[in-house]
Amino acid sequence: MLKVKDIMTSPVFSLKETDSLHSARSLMDLQRIRHIPIVTLDNEFTGLVTHRDILAATISQLAELDPETQKEIDVGIPIHEIMRTDIATVDEETSLKTAAEILLNHKYGCLPVIGKGTLVGIVTEADFLRLTISLMDGLDEK
Repeated sequence: MLKVKDIMTSPVFSLKETDSLHSARSLMDLQRIRHIPIVTLDNEFTGLVTHRDILAATISQLAELDPETQKEIDVGIPIHEIMRTDIATVDEETSLKTAAEILLNHKYGCLPVIGKGTLVGIVTEADFLRLTISLMDGLDEK
C-alpha cells in the first residue's frame, strides 16, 4: 500500500513565523510554489500561507502603488498575521487513500507532513496528479 512518504516533497520550503509577507511573496515567486508551511525556530509546524492569502493581504492594484512601496509595506507585515492555523496535517505513514480523502475535503490544496512534531514534507494536489500520470503510464504499457 502506498503511503504519504512515497509521494511527498521533502525537504520542503518553509518560513518562520517571524518572516515577512515580502519573504513569502519572494519565495513563492522564486520557487514557483503556492503553499508555504510556517514553522517555529525548532521546525515545529504552526500554520500555512497560500498564494490566495498573499493576494488577500496585497493592496489592490487599483491603488496604483509602485513595486517599491508595496515591498516596504510587505516587509512590515509579519507572516504570522496572515497565516492560517486551521490546517489538516498527516504523517509519513498515512495511506495515500486517507491523505487523498483529507485533501479532497480540505480547502488549501496541500497537506503538511509532520514527523516527531516537526515538518518533514508536504503533499500537494500536484503530487497526486504526478502519481496518477505514472499509474496511467503503467497501464498504457500493458
